[in-house]
Amino acid sequence: MSYKRSKYFLATTKRKIKYLHLKANSSVAIVFFHGFMSDMIGKKPISIEQFCKKHGLEFLKFEYSGHGKSSGKFTKGNISQWTNDAKQIISSKIKKNKKLIFIGSSMGSWIALNLFSAFKKKIKGFIGIASAPEFLENLMWKKFTKKIKKIIVTKNIYYFDLGGFTYPLTKQLFLDGRKNKVLNNKINLKIPIILLHGSNDKVVPIKVSKKIFQICNKSKRKLIKIKNGNHSLSRKSDLKKICKELHSLIFDSF
Repeated sequence: MSYKRSKYFLATTKRKIKYLHLKANSSVAIVFFHGFMSDMIGKKPISIEQFCKKHGLEFLKFEYSGHGKSSGKFTKGNISQWTNDAKQIISSKIKKNKKLIFIGSSMGSWIALNLFSAFKKKIKGFIGIASAPEFLENLMWKKFTKKIKKIIVTKNIYYFDLGGFTYPLTKQLFLDGRKNKVLNNKINLKIPIILLHGSNDKVVPIKVSKKIFQICNKSKRKLIKIKNGNHSLSRKSDLKKICKELHSLIFDSF
């Protein structure tokens, strides 16, 4: 659907980043960050894109290198690289006078939080959906058996099966993840932060969202626990809740 109108952005690494940019005269621009091994044509980014279209809001979504239709190998990527992809395209496509609202899904929240310092004068709000900052260390590595850890260290890769998907996890991915810790850094931005988390999320526990609140104690915080919601939060009712909160953040907070 969205690929028909999407384009490619050439990053400084020479990798082509697939993106879609809806331009508008709105004072605010919405930026969507997708999750680990995900893309920009899932139900959440499309739903948010339609919301922005309806309300005349500028919107940007993209796929990190090695994801979706962007170039590069997934196994060569890491949090630092994907953060840099996002930083470059946001800086290039959105004008400096625009206020920003970041929406991060799962790993996307980690990437978004990484960029708070780079865009601190422009960020006016953040929505986290099943947020998973530091998931590599806290939700994977620490829970892996000695056997799995040994495979990663000696063979540099391990194919991890979870929820019907197979994730190729590399040694360099974990090492880089440790360089991107965000849950110990205080974020002193006085912005509204809305976190949505499913009560039936089997991938990322809700305590991870609560940890984000601990580092954002100057923000106006709101945690929404979605009954029977899984990690994807892509049911029609979930999508309505996300867009409802986005509407409230934009039109009640500015």
